[in-house]
Amino acid sequence: MSLTAQLSQLIIRSRPDHAARQQAREGVQDFLAVSWPVLNRQVPDSGLPLLKTLYRDGGPASRALLLGYAAHALDYDDFHADFRGHPSVVILPALLAWAAEKRAFDAARFLDAFIIGVEMAGRLGLAITQSHYTLGYHNTASLGTLAAAAALARFSGADVHQTAVLLGIAATEASGLRAQFGSAVKPLHAGFAAERAVRAAQLALAGFDGQPTSVLESFLSLGSADRAQPEALLDFWGAPWRIVTPGLEFKPFATCAGTHSAAEATREIRQRWAGSPEELLSAIDRISVAFPPGGDIAASVRQPKNGIEARFSLEYVIAAMLIYGDLRMADFAEGEVNPQIMALAAKVTRQPDEGAPPDAINPALRFHEVTLLLHDGTALRQRRTRQQSLATPVDVAGKLRAALADEQALLACSALRDNEDLRRLAQALTAAL
Repeated sequence: MSLTAQLSQLIIRSRPDHAARQQAREGVQDFLAVSWPVLNRQVPDSGLPLLKTLYRDGGPASRALLLGYAAHALDYDDFHADFRGHPSVVILPALLAWAAEKRAFDAARFLDAFIIGVEMAGRLGLAITQSHYTLGYHNTASLGTLAAAAALARFSGADVHQTAVLLGIAATEASGLRAQFGSAVKPLHAGFAAERAVRAAQLALAGFDGQPTSVLESFLSLGSADRAQPEALLDFWGAPWRIVTPGLEFKPFATCAGTHSAAEATREIRQRWAGSPEELLSAIDRISVAFPPGGDIAASVRQPKNGIEARFSLEYVIAAMLIYGDLRMADFAEGEVNPQIMALAAKVTRQPDEGAPPDAINPALRFHEVTLLLHDGTALRQRRTRQQSLATPVDVAGKLRAALADEQALLACSALRDNEDLRRLAQALTAAL
């Protein structure tokens, strides 16, 4: 039996457990927390209104694209370490658009499909190896297309052959480049992936002819420069479920996840300082940030030209945290950068730690060590590892309450306790488009 056929059987026949469904519910709530501020125009965003003029047919593929863009627009959405990307902002828009179009409001089936999608996302990341990302691909866009396609295969009730064809169609469309980071195309990648998954599902379920074997294998080989480990797609599927272990990582800040441990290390220095924040700022001569070689591959912007690019700048993030003690969403929104932050960011230099293993070998070992060198020769230093950041809980319920302050009905249905909750959620989100 081919790799694709075996994978297709797992997608449509495996049975997620209660723990996985609970994690899926929290993922849905975080998705709602990060998408609603854009959908409801609570934060500045010029991309969604423009996209709505271009994708106005009201079909499920266009709705998936718009929801995917909105959910990723703030860069506040969840992350998955095995996937090295953002799974929910691709998988959930495709599922929600499909549910609204087909009036398929089966909450249990929806949650299981989401879990299958995250499983596929994580396993694709392992199978294609870190080389896919280092080659320049944006995993959310490329691998995300296949993850959402797998979720739709499960949710739609596709059979093994239809699922195999669906995956092949999705694989032949999957793409997305990191070169777009810092622009509105980066969040649009999530929309493109969700849209492509919906189109692939429509074609496969309509009986459109496609190769049921070898396409996925070809995608893995080409996308990894022949370093793929395809067996990782199948081995120990669902044991444990990837949505549970390593699980979805929810963001405390609306910036690139590759900046978070630097931000937290900076906050710890600021909190330890005995004087006032103003005294600390005036005492700083220069600032350095160390990390494993290649550890700044995502946070690559050194001198951001706007708030969107600032999300990917270690310099700007460190400076913002020193000044305000937090990363304010307003400083990372569309428009000009904050000149006070930029002035302090100019004092930050990057110093890769050549003694540490390269980030590409194991991103889980990533760290940031921030050092403030003061005018009097004092050095204030703090190291923060990725694992320490992950061990600090993120208040998803708080994120959701802040986003839905005036939307109590939407808040009430966010837990997807039953089919009616799914109906109300899917219809509210698609209506916002």
